[in-house]
Amino acid sequence: MLLKLGSEGEDVKKLQNKLGVDPIGKFGPKTEAAVKDWQSKHGLGADGIVGDGTWSKMFSEGTVSAPTVITEPAPVKSIGGLKLEKLKGHIPDAVIAQIPDTAAKFEINTPLRLAHFLAQCGHESGGFRLTKENLNYSAKGLNGTFKKYFPTEAAAKPYERQPAKIANKVYGGRMGNGPESSGEGSKFCGRGYIQLTGKDNYTAFGKSINEDMTANPDKVASDYALLSAAWFFSKNGLHKMADGGATDTVVTSITKRVNGGTIGLPDRIKHFKEYYSLLS
Repeated sequence: MLLKLGSEGEDVKKLQNKLGVDPIGKFGPKTEAAVKDWQSKHGLGADGIVGDGTWSKMFSEGTVSAPTVITEPAPVKSIGGLKLEKLKGHIPDAVIAQIPDTAAKFEINTPLRLAHFLAQCGHESGGFRLTKENLNYSAKGLNGTFKKYFPTEAAAKPYERQPAKIANKVYGGRMGNGPESSGEGSKFCGRGYIQLTGKDNYTAFGKSINEDMTANPDKVASDYALLSAAWFFSKNGLHKMADGGATDTVVTSITKRVNGGTIGLPDRIKHFKEYYSLLS
């Protein structure tokens, strides 16, 4: 759970109803101010961001549960002096818990490297929510996004709203996949927080962790979303590229390697600055 300025959807509406803010489903300045006020009144850090802690406290009020033994929360496991506890409320706790082992394995072990890595993961996965590529495109969307494969809307029409068929067309015959008819484009579509794609990448990632990912590619989404992203980051030398500094130019260069272009660059830059300020 991570809601903040710019977030949209049903969870935002639920939050706004709870706070007495007009439930328009978009997290704006009024919602942020209401969140800060609620956090202050309930003994939480008033940062205006709704992470797992704020959400749980907000929506558990008024419920009756069995008595529990109150203990100190388990400390966040650290690595190389990284201040991972400062990421709480900004990144889901489940992701933070995976960072130490993942970062150690793939040398994402400095504030600069980790901030660049998390910024890319956060953007590519819609705030660490999505672990599988969404290819549910309209004909118009296919023509605009994959013009090489769908030069006209008419050519795209037979594939419209058929994600598996689209993946087989777009990814077939490359990245180690068989032809469109093989179905491997769909089998090895994008998964994980940086959308690991193609049979070659699934095979290589599997070898790095001594597990056959081609036998069960869905595990990249369910079990190894962060680990696969870190493997991609390291394999492509992005952890070393991150050493270039905390500038927009470095974020742009990394984005081009991850995305193939600069789609979503402002959001990636914003996330990088947010995470780097917390970690450094």
